[in-house]
Amino acid sequence: MENSNERLNAGKRAGLVGILANALLFLAKLTVGSLSGSVSITADAMNNLSDAGSSVVTLLGFRLAQRPADEDHPYGHARYEYLSGLAVAVMILFIGFELAKSSVGKIIAPTEVRLDLVTVGVLVGSMAVKLWLSLYNHRLGKKIGSDTLLATAADSRNDVIATGAVLLSTVIGHFSGLMIDGYMGLAVAVFIFYSGIGLAKDTISPLLGESAGPEIREQILDQIRSQPMVLGYHDLMVHDYGPGRRFASIHVEMDHREDPLLCHEIIDDLERECWDSHQIQLVIHYDPVVTDDPELDRIRDRVQSLLKAMDERLTLHDFRMVVSPGHTNLIFDIATPMELMKQKDALRRKLEQDLNADAPTTYHTVITFDPAPFNV
Repeated sequence: MENSNERLNAGKRAGLVGILANALLFLAKLTVGSLSGSVSITADAMNNLSDAGSSVVTLLGFRLAQRPADEDHPYGHARYEYLSGLAVAVMILFIGFELAKSSVGKIIAPTEVRLDLVTVGVLVGSMAVKLWLSLYNHRLGKKIGSDTLLATAADSRNDVIATGAVLLSTVIGHFSGLMIDGYMGLAVAVFIFYSGIGLAKDTISPLLGESAGPEIREQILDQIRSQPMVLGYHDLMVHDYGPGRRFASIHVEMDHREDPLLCHEIIDDLERECWDSHQIQLVIHYDPVVTDDPELDRIRDRVQSLLKAMDERLTLHDFRMVVSPGHTNLIFDIATPMELMKQKDALRRKLEQDLNADAPTTYHTVITFDPAPFNV
């Protein structure tokens, strides 16, 4: 679905449905809010206007994201979908700020809110439409793997809650005489603003280069684990250029005694299978490992136990040993939690000190500290 015209058509369909539904709700609520004098209903109407604008941006984002790769953008244009989500977030934040100002004015100078069956009918109908939109976008977003549509679904669900609060304040104000319309309008504005911040975080994160989600990682690792000649794997890195535009690299370990040409063929097959099954461009680095040296195994186990004593999260890979007269070089990588990266020199000194305590030879370590998020 991520690479097919069906994805584009689904995104366009969701955008058009959102534009039509939210435009109609905006007009209905704006009319009712103006006639009843309710700032909270007017605030809710402006929220629907922002949702209609969001649907326009979503529609445009899907269109631009499907543009093919070119010389200037060899990785494609799929990140337009993320940028459209960011634009939607900015629109929501702006409208939330403006509505907060209007609501504060209503708190300072409150006016009576009129209630009639038309007002109640419009608000209840709005809640029903928004609930349907939430279910529609959630189902479609899951089907095509679109975070933008899932965010739209969550926004529609939140709108059901917000409109319910507006209806409640209108009813309470009518029967009790309490002037809470401005306060409820301010609460809706704060709710809109909060939703905008959450959406901004969700769209900025992949643009900044967030770590791969567990589903993508498992898709790649399941493919790697399916090959019995693979003894281990590490340094999984996934680069997200938008839905359907993901590139990844990983190191796989194989017995050094295996035919290199056979290993190369197996790696090529794994890369092709990853693309065919998951549309992920995978590049695999081949690490031959020694499996028949008892002394190397002993020293590696010793190093691993010392690392565990320092911090349970420290693990090693790519372990090699070069024996020279008078000393031995130990060359390996350590998967290191991000908060320990600044302590690399101290970790190295501590490890060498413990290794050389009562050792028959002198050990020198050549360590590459890999960020733990890249290792599994």
